[in-house]
Amino acid sequence: MTNSFPITDRNRVRRRSQRGDYDRETVEAILDKARVCHVGFSVDERPYVIPTIHARVEDTLYLHGSTANRMMNTLAAGGPACVTATLIDGLVLARSAFHHSMEYRSVVVFGTARAVTEHDEKLEALKQVVEKIMPGRWEDTRRPNDAEMKSTLVIAISIEEASAKIRKGGVTDEEEDYALQHWAGVVPLSLQPQEAVPDSQLAADVEVPTYVQEWIRSQQA
Repeated sequence: MTNSFPITDRNRVRRRSQRGDYDRETVEAILDKARVCHVGFSVDERPYVIPTIHARVEDTLYLHGSTANRMMNTLAAGGPACVTATLIDGLVLARSAFHHSMEYRSVVVFGTARAVTEHDEKLEALKQVVEKIMPGRWEDTRRPNDAEMKSTLVIAISIEEASAKIRKGGVTDEEEDYALQHWAGVVPLSLQPQEAVPDSQLAADVEVPTYVQEWIRSQQA
């Protein structure tokens, strides 16, 4: 496996190509940090894009959903799939309205979808999704029972081609606009967890787990 994805007609960044990045570590870091991905698919030649939770294991993305879910059943039939994920890092306020933008890191993944039918792989995929939501959580939960496993469809999408597009560097204005007295700059954005809120039916003596508290602190630092 090479350190970069090959540049193809599918994954080539065309608009602002200098922002394109095909490095595997860069692509994987964005996928792993993103909490939500968007999956493109079509039904009866009608295109749809649906947000969902994902988890990456090496060069495979795992998605899960109900066996009645239209997107999941479409992907389960196999064939090409496209997944995107985006992190918004800041709002770029330029002197001109035209050059307002955002600082971001985004990824587009192309691969082949398949239904996960082998029990151990399916259970491991569900574990990875739970661990993506909260590291350490899997060992602190009840495992899925047979009925839950049967009603859940897991899809694996191979990461065959991918590219990242990253916008950073602050404001870019026209040369003649730099003399204007409009404020310009970047408003940084970040996703910050708050203190954990217990479920209303939780027993009063059940404390917030240490791994949850530590994760919250690590994200707030």
